[in-house]
Amino acid sequence: MWKHPIDLVQLNALNANTLGENLGIEFIEMGDDFITAKMPVDSRTVQPHRLLHGGASVALAETLGSVASTLCIEDLGKKMAVGVEINANHLRPATKGFVFGKVTAIRVGRSMHVWNIEITDERAKLVCVSRLTVAIVDKV
Repeated sequence: MWKHPIDLVQLNALNANTLGENLGIEFIEMGDDFITAKMPVDSRTVQPHRLLHGGASVALAETLGSVASTLCIEDLGKKMAVGVEINANHLRPATKGFVFGKVTAIRVGRSMHVWNIEITDERAKLVCVSRLTVAIVDKV
């Protein structure tokens, strides 16, 4: 599915100087049709009640989906991926450790991609499900 060979070191280098780096997002696994990343549940990612902030979950989901879309673009010199819509259902609180997001494709077309992202806690309990729609547009 991926149009460009890349490894985890290169994927994690994409996070340099981004929101992903500030949130502690780290890519940890990649397969032929999925990418997994982890994010800490700590002072960077919790809300005042010390629960994982919904916005942090959405940031993890959009990071995963946007990177996945980028890897599906044939000509990265001419095209780029931009998120156009994201939704998330927060199903269970996370209060410590890490959460893990896994992105899989629902549809990968020429101009639009739709991704499913499931976020689980360290016990593999579902914390959040998200769907991201990405447009493939000309670079500016």
